[in-house]
Amino acid sequence: MTATPELCVGAIVVDDDRLLLVRRGRGRAAGTWAVPGGRVLAGETLAEAVVRELIEETGIEGVCGPFVGLVELLDGTTDAHQVILDFEVGVLEATEPHAGDDADEARWVPLGDVTDYSLAPGLAEFLHDHRIIATIA
Repeated sequence: MTATPELCVGAIVVDDDRLLLVRRGRGRAAGTWAVPGGRVLAGETLAEAVVRELIEETGIEGVCGPFVGLVELLDGTTDAHQVILDFEVGVLEATEPHAGDDADEARWVPLGDVTDYSLAPGLAEFLHDHRIIATIA
Protein backbone atom coordinates (compact mmCIF):
# COMPACT_ATOMS: atom_id res chain seq x y z
CA MET A 1 0.00 0.00 0.00
CA THR A 2 1.33 3.43 -0.94
CA ALA A 3 2.11 5.94 1.81
CA THR A 4 0.23 9.22 1.96
CA PRO A 5 2.06 11.76 -0.22
CA GLU A 6 4.14 14.37 1.60
CA LEU A 7 3.65 17.96 0.51
CA CYS A 8 6.99 19.74 0.13
CA VAL A 9 8.27 23.05 -1.23
CA GLY A 10 11.46 24.18 -2.91
CA ALA A 11 13.07 27.63 -3.11
CA ILE A 12 14.56 28.58 -6.45
CA VAL A 13 16.82 31.48 -5.60
CA VAL A 14 18.72 33.16 -8.43
CA ASP A 15 20.82 36.24 -7.68
CA ASP A 16 23.53 37.81 -9.84
CA ASP A 17 23.48 34.83 -12.27
CA ARG A 18 23.99 32.39 -9.38
CA LEU A 19 21.68 29.67 -8.06
CA LEU A 20 21.52 28.86 -4.36
CA LEU A 21 22.10 25.14 -3.77
CA VAL A 22 22.36 22.93 -0.69
CA ARG A 23 24.00 19.53 -0.35
CA ARG A 24 21.52 17.22 1.35
CA GLY A 25 22.76 15.60 4.54
CA ARG A 26 20.02 12.98 4.90
CA GLY A 27 16.97 11.52 3.23
CA ARG A 28 16.52 10.08 -0.22
CA ALA A 29 18.79 12.67 -1.87
CA ALA A 30 21.56 12.60 0.76
CA GLY A 31 24.90 13.66 -0.69
CA THR A 32 23.40 15.37 -3.74
CA TRP A 33 22.88 19.06 -4.41
CA ALA A 34 19.37 20.51 -4.55
CA VAL A 35 17.47 23.74 -4.09
CA PRO A 36 16.62 24.53 -0.45
CA GLY A 37 13.31 23.09 0.64
CA GLY A 38 11.40 20.56 2.66
CA ARG A 39 8.05 19.54 4.10
CA VAL A 40 5.13 21.88 4.60
CA LEU A 41 4.09 21.88 8.27
CA ALA A 42 0.49 21.69 9.46
CA GLY A 43 -1.11 25.15 9.54
CA GLU A 44 1.61 26.66 7.34
CA THR A 45 0.99 28.29 3.97
CA LEU A 46 3.17 27.29 1.03
CA ALA A 47 4.84 30.73 1.05
CA GLU A 48 5.57 30.44 4.79
CA ALA A 49 7.08 26.99 4.26
CA VAL A 50 9.33 28.23 1.43
CA VAL A 51 10.66 31.14 3.50
CA ARG A 52 11.13 28.97 6.63
CA GLU A 53 12.98 26.22 4.77
CA LEU A 54 15.24 28.77 3.07
CA ILE A 55 16.22 30.29 6.42
CA GLU A 56 16.63 26.90 8.14
CA GLU A 57 18.85 25.45 5.41
CA THR A 58 20.89 28.50 4.38
CA GLY A 59 20.41 31.32 6.91
CA ILE A 60 19.24 33.57 4.06
CA GLU A 61 15.98 35.50 4.29
CA GLY A 62 13.76 35.78 1.24
CA VAL A 63 10.33 36.58 -0.09
CA CYS A 64 8.32 33.87 -1.81
CA GLY A 65 7.50 34.73 -5.41
CA PRO A 66 5.66 33.00 -8.25
CA PHE A 67 5.11 29.27 -8.57
CA VAL A 68 7.60 27.68 -11.00
CA GLY A 69 6.55 24.05 -11.25
CA LEU A 70 6.12 20.77 -9.45
CA VAL A 71 8.06 17.56 -9.08
CA GLU A 72 6.55 14.27 -8.00
CA LEU A 73 8.91 11.70 -6.51
CA LEU A 74 7.88 8.07 -6.03
CA ASP A 75 10.09 5.43 -4.46
CA GLY A 76 8.79 1.92 -5.09
CA THR A 77 11.16 0.35 -2.58
CA THR A 78 10.04 2.44 0.41
CA ASP A 79 6.56 3.59 -0.70
CA ALA A 80 7.76 7.19 -0.22
CA HIS A 81 5.78 9.71 -2.26
CA GLN A 82 6.62 13.42 -2.29
CA VAL A 83 4.97 16.25 -4.20
CA ILE A 84 7.33 19.23 -4.33
CA LEU A 85 6.04 22.66 -5.33
CA ASP A 86 8.90 24.95 -6.38
CA PHE A 87 8.69 28.74 -6.11
CA GLU A 88 10.91 31.62 -7.19
CA VAL A 89 12.32 33.42 -4.16
CA GLY A 90 13.78 36.91 -4.00
CA VAL A 91 16.45 37.37 -1.33
CA LEU A 92 16.46 40.34 0.98
CA GLU A 93 20.27 40.30 1.00
CA ALA A 94 22.47 37.89 -0.99
CA THR A 95 24.78 37.01 1.89
CA GLU A 96 26.97 33.93 2.08
CA PRO A 97 24.80 30.94 2.98
CA HIS A 98 25.45 28.86 6.08
CA ALA A 99 24.27 25.24 6.01
CA GLY A 100 21.74 24.30 8.66
CA ASP A 101 18.94 21.82 9.37
CA ASP A 102 19.40 18.83 7.02
CA ALA A 103 21.84 20.60 4.65
CA ASP A 104 25.53 19.68 4.93
CA GLU A 105 26.67 22.54 2.69
CA ALA A 106 25.12 25.61 1.08
CA ARG A 107 26.57 27.79 -1.64
CA TRP A 108 25.91 30.15 -4.51
CA VAL A 109 26.72 28.41 -7.80
CA PRO A 110 27.14 30.26 -11.11
CA LEU A 111 24.26 29.23 -13.40
CA GLY A 112 26.69 27.90 -16.01
CA ASP A 113 28.30 25.60 -13.43
CA VAL A 114 25.16 24.09 -11.86
CA THR A 115 25.33 20.87 -13.88
CA ASP A 116 28.95 20.31 -12.78
CA TYR A 117 27.51 19.36 -9.37
CA SER A 118 26.08 15.99 -8.38
CA LEU A 119 22.46 17.14 -8.49
CA ALA A 120 19.43 15.41 -7.00
CA PRO A 121 17.76 13.16 -9.60
CA GLY A 122 15.76 15.16 -12.13
CA LEU A 123 16.87 18.58 -10.88
CA ALA A 124 18.96 19.50 -13.93
CA GLU A 125 16.07 18.66 -16.25
CA PHE A 126 13.59 20.60 -14.09
CA LEU A 127 15.84 23.68 -14.01
CA HIS A 128 16.35 23.49 -17.77
CA ASP A 129 12.68 22.89 -18.56
CA HIS A 130 11.74 25.97 -16.49
CA ARG A 131 14.47 28.14 -18.05
CA ILE A 132 16.54 28.53 -14.88
CA ILE A 133 19.65 27.09 -16.55
CA ALA A 134 20.43 27.16 -20.28
CA THR A 135 21.76 23.63 -20.74
CA ILE A 136 21.96 20.28 -18.99
CA ALA A 137 24.90 18.93 -21.05
